[in-house]
Amino acid sequence: MKYVITGSLGHISKPVVKKLVAAGHSVTVVSSHSDRAKEIQALGATAAVGSVEDPAFVHAAFTGADAVYLMIPPNWTPEGGWLQYQQKVTHHFLDAIRAHQIKNVVLLSSVGAHLRTGAGPVDGLGYCEEQLAALSGVNVKVLRPSYFYYNLFSMVPLIKNMNIMGSNFGSTDEKLVLTHTDDIADVVAESLLKLDFQGYSIEYIASDERHPKEIAQVLSAAVGKAGTPWVEFKDADALNGMLQSGLHPAIANGYVELGAGIRSGAVQADYWKHRPALGKKKLEDFAHEFAAAYQQ
Repeated sequence: MKYVITGSLGHISKPVVKKLVAAGHSVTVVSSHSDRAKEIQALGATAAVGSVEDPAFVHAAFTGADAVYLMIPPNWTPEGGWLQYQQKVTHHFLDAIRAHQIKNVVLLSSVGAHLRTGAGPVDGLGYCEEQLAALSGVNVKVLRPSYFYYNLFSMVPLIKNMNIMGSNFGSTDEKLVLTHTDDIADVVAESLLKLDFQGYSIEYIASDERHPKEIAQVLSAAVGKAGTPWVEFKDADALNGMLQSGLHPAIANGYVELGAGIRSGAVQADYWKHRPALGKKKLEDFAHEFAAAYQQ
């Protein structure tokens, strides 16, 4: 089998590539960084170096694939906006899938994609889900992980400089659903290796479910600042903080919208209706990684 893996050698893609190669499959890894080529080749895979914003490159990279793993890479300075960028990449993927008659697709989407609009950076993933659902004769598995543990690394400067943790959500009773990239990689690899999905299906991925106040308790204790509170910011304050840190306005506004959707309950609403079995990585496990990042 020939697999094409987008997402370079990130936290999810790298372990997936290792498992596919170990199983004896041909694997092409799409990366925008030429300095990744040697590492990709060292894993026994083929490097396809270029931009997913280049339709000719995507078409060439997907040649001969039996299955593709789609991940829309982040763009921290999107011209025209985040959604427009995601839509453009989506259509490049779709055109290549149609042209090469690829029959199996696994998409990394996100919790909140069921909303289609109103979830900031997730809106483009909802759009991609819709477009893939319209394909004929293609088996599509949509994976919707929840809030990445790694997003919590942004709390390090808050703890160090202000002795708080927080975002523009966290004051309601709803728990925040958390996912570790290791657990996502396990599901992606299993889906690609088995290729037992038919038609169009959606699967949620989660590692733990904890209230933001609990998150603050566990992570602050891990870094020697036990009792650091979780504070819910006003949307305007959250936006100003991100803009002052240098985030592109489109990115900052998107994150504020996503946080507001978490606060309202809309973003996680469909997750609670289709709760999966939780993965292996619990908040206490991630606390060790958080503490290491904090010490750096």
